[in-house]
Amino acid sequence: MTSQDNQNQITTTSQDSLDSQAATLDSTAVAQNGNEQKANDQTASEQIDLAHIDIAAITDTANLPQPSLQPIQQATYKANTTDFIVNELLPLDFTGEGEHLWLHIEKSGMNTAYLAKLLSEWADIPLRDVGYSGLKDRHALTTQWFSLRIPKKQLPPTEFAPVDIGENETVTILAQHWHNKKLNRGTHRANQFVITLRDIQFASVGDKNGENNASPEQLLSAKEAVEQHLTRIGRNGVPNYFGPQRFGRQGNNVREALSLFARPPREPRPQPKKSKRKRAPREQNTMELSAARSLIFNEILAARVLNGSWNTGLAGEVFNLDGSGSIFTSETLDDTLHARIDSGDIHPTAVLWGTDNDKVTGSAADLESEVVQHSPLLMQLATGLEQRDIKAQRRALRLPIEALSWEWSDDQTLVLNFTLTTGSFATSVLASLVQQLVS
Repeated sequence: MTSQDNQNQITTTSQDSLDSQAATLDSTAVAQNGNEQKANDQTASEQIDLAHIDIAAITDTANLPQPSLQPIQQATYKANTTDFIVNELLPLDFTGEGEHLWLHIEKSGMNTAYLAKLLSEWADIPLRDVGYSGLKDRHALTTQWFSLRIPKKQLPPTEFAPVDIGENETVTILAQHWHNKKLNRGTHRANQFVITLRDIQFASVGDKNGENNASPEQLLSAKEAVEQHLTRIGRNGVPNYFGPQRFGRQGNNVREALSLFARPPREPRPQPKKSKRKRAPREQNTMELSAARSLIFNEILAARVLNGSWNTGLAGEVFNLDGSGSIFTSETLDDTLHARIDSGDIHPTAVLWGTDNDKVTGSAADLESEVVQHSPLLMQLATGLEQRDIKAQRRALRLPIEALSWEWSDDQTLVLNFTLTTGSFATSVLASLVQQLVS
């Protein structure tokens, strides 16, 4: 995704990769089953040979198509810890009472789960009594809230100052408050990002070696092109792809999902007869299931970016009301709906695969089915999700960017500042701007 002269290659790499894998798998299945029809009707019992699938390539989000050519050919990010800053936005009124100690913590070099473990050991409480809202990147400077249930408010005798952390790991408590509730997952509204892009090579002035041999006038024009692009995505949003962290290193989470689906689903545990209330079943294999759904979603979104419907809608579309979980279906698109889409009031959606995907109809439903049925890999994942009775959900295809601003530190260094709602990925914003990110 580094050549400015090959727009088609940039926008079709993901589809071509999946198509090639599908073709290979189709041929194999035909040979095994004797006819093409049996290949298309592949079931979960006919397991995919992982040796024939380049999972790493298929889950490489850098290959996903973009609505337009990115004005930056290459840039370095996360060169320093402070080049990627994430601040959790969690507006709350603390009661000052209760047994839950809420800590606002700045960290770098460690992930959220590990810090939760350190906090539980410090407070001498079970890990289940440590709460946090979202997972934050290890390779970043991040701030987020944690809650610790401290029985009778009996604080540990020493301050939290872990000594068994690495040289590049830091933890600082910024604030603390008592509250009467635990911090649960998904509580925060949004995340604010401050991201620095360094060593920028502009698409419009780079030579064959990727070097910027530009006159002052050319450089000014290239920077203006970047700013025009930023203005446009700040107004219109970007494709709401799941980021690479959802799939794990080299797509390992998808591999684990395939291994999971190769095993028979667990029978649900019988409810004790004396139980007076029904307990919600514990989620198992969350990472694997999320990776499977995310890959299917990304490929559906990629198809809609390619046909231009990701931000315009299709007949039978399920729309998401901006800033909420509310959805509604429309069999047809009229001027009123088009106006609401253009204003950002509503967004087209795609399925997070599962059972009971009956809200979408018409052309939108046909496209989702075709994308999945075209690929034996996606079929395998979809079937596995259905067999485990995972309920279908909807996710917006368009990611709005709040409060986008930028500043040039020098001609090759750009600092971006923006806010995204929970569940979205800053890499989606960067991918719309930069053809090749180097970390």
